[in-house]
Amino acid sequence: MTVEQNVLQQHSQKHQQTLLNQLREVTGTTDVQLLQQALQVSNGDLAEAVAFLTEKNAKVPQQDETTYYQTSQVASDRYISVGSQADTNVIDLTGDDKDDLQRAIALSLEESNRAFRETGITDEEQAISRVLEASIAENKASLKRTHTEVWSDSPNPYDRKRIDTCPVGLKNVGNTCWFSAVIQSLFNLLEFQRLVLNYSPPAQVHDLPRNQKEHRNLPFMQELRNLFSLMVGSKRKYVDPSRAVEILKDAFKSSESQQQDVSEFTHKLLDWLEDAFQMKAEEDREGEKPKNPMVELFYGRFLAVGVLEGKKFENTEMFGQYPLQVNGFKDLHECLEAAMIEGEIESLHSAENSARSGQEHWFTELPPVLTFELSRFEFNQALGRPEKIHNKLEFPSMLYMDRYMDRNREITRIKREEIRRLKEHLTLLQQRLERYLSYGSGPKRFPLADVLQYAMEFASSKPVCTSPVEDIDSSAPPGGTTGQLLPPPSTAEQDCSPAMETSGPASGLSAGPAVAQQQRVPIHKPFTQSRLPPDLPMHPAPRHITEEELRVLEGCLHRWRSEVENDTRDLQGSINRIHRTIDLMYSDKSMMQVPYRLHAVLVHEGQANAGHYWAYIYDPHQRCWMKYNDISVTKSSWEELVRDSFGGYRNASAYCLMYINDKKPFLIEEEFDKETGQILSGMDKLPPDLKQYVKEDNELFCKEIEEWDALQARKAQQEKLALATAAASAAASTSTSSSSPQPMSIESSLPDNTAPQQDPEYMEQPSPTNDSKHLQEDTERAISRAAAEQEERSPEALLNAAIKLEYARLLRFAQEDTPPENDYRLQHIIVYFIQNQAPKKILERTLLTQFADRNLAFDERCKSIMNVARAKLDLIKPDEVNMDEYEMWHQTYRNFRETTIFMMSGLEHFQKSNYMEALMYLIYSYQYNKELLSKGLYRGHDEEILGYYRRECLLKLNEQAATMFESGEEAEVSTGLGIMNELVVPCIPLLLIHDTERDLLAVEDMRNRWCSYLGQEMESNLQEKLTDFLPKLLDCSTEIKSFHDPPKVPAYSTLELSERFSRVMAALGRVPTKAR
Repeated sequence: MTVEQNVLQQHSQKHQQTLLNQLREVTGTTDVQLLQQALQVSNGDLAEAVAFLTEKNAKVPQQDETTYYQTSQVASDRYISVGSQADTNVIDLTGDDKDDLQRAIALSLEESNRAFRETGITDEEQAISRVLEASIAENKASLKRTHTEVWSDSPNPYDRKRIDTCPVGLKNVGNTCWFSAVIQSLFNLLEFQRLVLNYSPPAQVHDLPRNQKEHRNLPFMQELRNLFSLMVGSKRKYVDPSRAVEILKDAFKSSESQQQDVSEFTHKLLDWLEDAFQMKAEEDREGEKPKNPMVELFYGRFLAVGVLEGKKFENTEMFGQYPLQVNGFKDLHECLEAAMIEGEIESLHSAENSARSGQEHWFTELPPVLTFELSRFEFNQALGRPEKIHNKLEFPSMLYMDRYMDRNREITRIKREEIRRLKEHLTLLQQRLERYLSYGSGPKRFPLADVLQYAMEFASSKPVCTSPVEDIDSSAPPGGTTGQLLPPPSTAEQDCSPAMETSGPASGLSAGPAVAQQQRVPIHKPFTQSRLPPDLPMHPAPRHITEEELRVLEGCLHRWRSEVENDTRDLQGSINRIHRTIDLMYSDKSMMQVPYRLHAVLVHEGQANAGHYWAYIYDPHQRCWMKYNDISVTKSSWEELVRDSFGGYRNASAYCLMYINDKKPFLIEEEFDKETGQILSGMDKLPPDLKQYVKEDNELFCKEIEEWDALQARKAQQEKLALATAAASAAASTSTSSSSPQPMSIESSLPDNTAPQQDPEYMEQPSPTNDSKHLQEDTERAISRAAAEQEERSPEALLNAAIKLEYARLLRFAQEDTPPENDYRLQHIIVYFIQNQAPKKILERTLLTQFADRNLAFDERCKSIMNVARAKLDLIKPDEVNMDEYEMWHQTYRNFRETTIFMMSGLEHFQKSNYMEALMYLIYSYQYNKELLSKGLYRGHDEEILGYYRRECLLKLNEQAATMFESGEEAEVSTGLGIMNELVVPCIPLLLIHDTERDLLAVEDMRNRWCSYLGQEMESNLQEKLTDFLPKLLDCSTEIKSFHDPPKVPAYSTLELSERFSRVMAALGRVPTKAR
């Protein structure tokens, strides 16, 4: 066999083993012959193989122990074996005589080799391509979605601008959150980042490529370099990885599209990078064996030590990502212990020849980057589909691997034996403790100490009884003596004589004649006469007990209870000591020499067939955890990581853990300039070709910002021209029809030659007469008070005095602490300006505008004051009042009024349970209000109230939609899913983006409501719709979807708006305290 054929066979065997491992994990089938048969029938297609095994499963007997260990010797299919061939075996378990299983394996490998030689692409790689095609197809299909489903960048480039040196996110280009999570985890390994950035393709790449791998790996490597360089030096908040994903898709051709385990992508990515670096290493070698940096970084070795039918064997294997089972284990060490020992292992430590078989795995060489795959998916054969395991699994931030190293084999065996003995003793102690804590022989059991305490309380209780006489007498005539005709009290009643002495007039001798007493008969009362006998105590107590008996019994019970408590305490102490001994078994320094620190946790939220991925990555320089969720990169904490990653609490849990050797700081250390000794950062990290690439991209982005600024400047200029035109038209209209009252607000009475006034739409009041009259009354009232208090009666003096009085009145309003329903800001613009500390010149001009209104009453005093006010406005020079600033303040107030109308309309609809209508009003009012509050605390409304009703509205709609889905009727189901797709799902990023606890819990509640259907039986069409819908709901991207246009809102006069807002806020009534 030639060297090339040998390499091909090794590579094909490696992938064949991986397929066997996948198929066994998905279906739960352990018969290797059956697995091989399934792969042959399906021609390497995993989906067809699963279907074949699902149909066959009921008819196939389980394999015996010998068969399992034969196959594990041959294929070692529990682990992914990559790189060079396994080292030599101590003994040959197969021999020359091949059985049917061996012939099946040889045939399968031959077919795989032939396919690989013809195409250079393995069956597994074709399966992986389906993941990529599904992602690209999803991305392209998104262009054809309805308006509310399109993921789009914000048109404002400032929203997409990177802030300082914040980490760069990756855009989700169509169900590619798995790509983002893996790439970010690798990018933040600075050694890996340097290897990729400084990679240069081999020189012979310019010649004719030797196989199709070079067509695939080298272009992908270049795109990965480009992507990494943008993540280093881009001015964008996030970058688009489409070109890298496109190359992955183009590398394979498949007509099918199905979702595979994302861990397969991670494995193949490293495999492709290994191939790319191998080509470079072979070119650079100088007579030495080439070193592949990917292998040195991510791959290690373990030694399989076993016994098969009394014969010992040893076998060395390479591994990359190390798979661990989650089901049945509580923490990572338990998973590792189970993975390191298979079968009956006692015979390994015995000198006798035993028929038992088993094997241990010991690490001989650990990679600098140690990756664990947590197997959280299993195939439910009853339902015919995979399911996710949500069990809680804890893992430490610092993992010591000493106990799993081959050099500590004997010490670890001794400690494992000691732990086994301690756990056996622990089980016995726990059983004894359980007898104390669950005492009794019936179905209900209680702690024995409590039982003795209850017995002691019973023995010392005194009987307290109440005679039915009281009940009968309570309804008898005031002078009645019904109770005298009852039987004499029993002994128990005599013991209770003090209580009976207070029973009232019926308990003594009657003042009436004896004849009347003899004729009186008991009144029939069904409820009274059917009660318990009068001699029964009101609570359980001994009937007959002497003081001596009570003293002896209390002494015994007290002594017994103390003995039981001491025994329980001793047992609990012993159990705690054993737990502590087990926990500290590996805590001596000799077993803490191989520390691995947690670098990244890749999290999956959802179910087996739908979900979202993100990553938590530790930043050693900031000493904090960062959350990488597509375009969103935020600071996080260990507590949040634990909540999302351990599982058991919600639908989210870790599926991949990446640890790094803590004694190899080069993995995460920054690079230093060799000449200056300074840390290289940003663009300085990049080689010349990538510097130019990033520079060009940054120039494009800067140009986009410049174009945006120019566009906004043109829009602002056009708005100013429109306002000036509207002002001139209004002034001309006023001069030609002065006798007719005009629509007016506080900003609407600027003189003819002033700067632009407010938006004409703001002046369109439905009842201008009422609004104008209301404001005129305030103005005239101020003038009248000024005339009464002012000695000097000149128009200018009266104007100054009236303005001072009006300002003082509005200042009192601004300083009052009022409930939400009495918002004086809506009644007068000056109140709003005062609360938000508007400049004095803005206040003065606005008040002058109020007194310069042409619509004041036409008596001589008001007319003269109006003329003086208009003259003062004319005298104000442009440098005294910045008219742009003046217009900005008035525009802010108009925005405040508009936000109020949105808020009021949304709350009105919510109170009427019109949640679909309410949602858009509440969404836009919250967003507009947030923009106002970003400029000042009093520029908008209470954000928590708006947030509460926005959240409640979404929860109500989610519940409505879920109820419709549960009905199963086609029309109802379509309507319910329409509500979710059109209204709820587009709004979820708005709740996620600010990351407040109550919003996150609301999103979790909504998702859990729909995920709860996954385990239920339902019709196939409902299952299909649910499967199609869930990925949209579970997508955790904070990229905002586009919405419908804001709903149209009517204009209100100041009086109408104030009164209606007051009614709505008062009707809220009992808003939850936390929302207020």
